Amino acid sequence: MTRAVLSLGSNLGDRLEHLRTAVATLGDAVLVLSGVYETPPWGDADQPAYLNAVLLVQDESATPRDWLERARDAERAAGRVRDPQRRFGPRTLDVDVIAVWGDDDDPVLSDDPELTLPHPRAHLRAFVLRPWIDIQPYGRLPGHGWLTDLLTTGPAADEALELRPRPELALESTA
Repeated sequence: MTRAVLSLGSNLGDRLEHLRTAVATLGDAVLVLSGVYETPPWGDADQPAYLNAVLLVQDESATPRDWLERARDAERAAGRVRDPQRRFGPRTLDVDVIAVWGDDDDPVLSDDPELTLPHPRAHLRAFVLRPWIDIQPYGRLPGHGWLTDLLTTGPAADEALELRPRPELALESTA
């Protein structure tokens, strides 16, 4: 069995519907959903604002690689087209595998360039940390520390001031 934290983001088209597509695609694996936040673009400022959320998912048979494949399936379901010329460019849906824990509840570590775990930039991204705190207030990012510390005193602290909660935009699990 593995549990994982997945980060969702969309800034093209019907952003909320794209997030909902990800939740629907992940189906029964979804345990908990964060609130939705509107955030400025990260890495490439010349694009529309994002809607972001975080999910906690679990599956008795899923490997870390399975979570990556499920993330890609959700992106395809939302019509994601990757632009190799623009790494942090706009997208209908981006689903990142942030962290994975195994049967023993120990974090899975990976330096595979296709699936680095924990996500190598999660500690820098308020749009990951803040929604994650919604679902795990005492959560820790493996190798980096407490989510609340990372959000308030780390490199993501300035970015955190630009996050805007959107409570009127709800995500719901079908599980």
